Amino acid sequence: MEKSDAQRRMQEAIRLTAPGQPIRTALDMIIAGHLGALICVGDTEHVLGAGNDGFPLNISFTANRLFELSKMDGAIVIDEDLTQILRANFHLNPDPSLVTSETGMRHRTAARMSVLTDAIVISVSSRRAVVNVYVNGKSYELQPVSALMGSVNQLIATLQTTRSSLDRSLLRLTALELDDYVTLADITGIFSSFEIMQQAKIGLEDAIEKLGTHGKLVRMQLEQLAGAIMDDEYNLMIRDYAADSSEQNAARVRKQFRSMSAQDLTSPARVAAVLGYDNLEEDSVLTPLGLRTLSRVSVVRENVAEKIVDEYGSLQDLMNDIRTDPERLGDFGVNNPAILADSLYRMRGGKQGADD
Repeated sequence: MEKSDAQRRMQEAIRLTAPGQPIRTALDMIIAGHLGALICVGDTEHVLGAGNDGFPLNISFTANRLFELSKMDGAIVIDEDLTQILRANFHLNPDPSLVTSETGMRHRTAARMSVLTDAIVISVSSRRAVVNVYVNGKSYELQPVSALMGSVNQLIATLQTTRSSLDRSLLRLTALELDDYVTLADITGIFSSFEIMQQAKIGLEDAIEKLGTHGKLVRMQLEQLAGAIMDDEYNLMIRDYAADSSEQNAARVRKQFRSMSAQDLTSPARVAAVLGYDNLEEDSVLTPLGLRTLSRVSVVRENVAEKIVDEYGSLQDLMNDIRTDPERLGDFGVNNPAILADSLYRMRGGKQGADD
């Protein structure tokens, strides 16, 4: 999903104030010193045009200098690249008619300056030891690493539990697919688990941004539990069961699943409707294309699974055909058709020809 300019600027503000960044070091020092501060970063022309007085400095930016200058009243103005401190003790006069829900004078000024200019505006409350970052009139409160890690640990636990359950469900699903006995209820539960993982993943990605240099290990855990492999698995499963198996439709289905409530995601009828079906019962049997299962077999190279399902139409038709003519798979780019046939039968829990 493409981000708006406001979203990109907020993301940049989060990155700028994350642990490990010089300005975050200064903010931690300001909080520890029981000081307050009002800091404007970027869009300096409009920031300077919205105030007066103060001390022109034009000195190199360092965390220690920012900390020392916060001991004075007024705002501190820093350039966009965070290389120079331009003003200190600067008196800001944003338009008082700009609407804000903030109550404290420093926070009201920060919110209005973020509406009036494209600056990232940071307000530090000495009384409450709270740091708020403002972009386009919207704000977020900086959290200490300990608080962020508490949320991260909960999300990691959710991912681990859901991934373990999902792996078992997908193994069972493969066996059911090869036996041609998958019901709507079976796939509904799995789609619900995929969405739980997606929501936890979004929460972790947000936390990783805010953790800065502390987020590297969390990023590795996230990739291991819910990385590209699981993302591909989700897409292939949607394509296997949706009425329209195109990649574009899979993206549409995922967007709709993402917007559904947890209760709706456990409703077979609602899941079926998103997949493009009407009047299905939860025990209705569905026949998959087989993209997900074929992708699990090492001899099936990328894009070969597409050719196979285009030819056979479903996993069950493929299974029926390879009983009598496994070598035909070579026509679609499978280098070792016999290995593919044997792999599919082993997934089902038997050997080729066992039930012939």
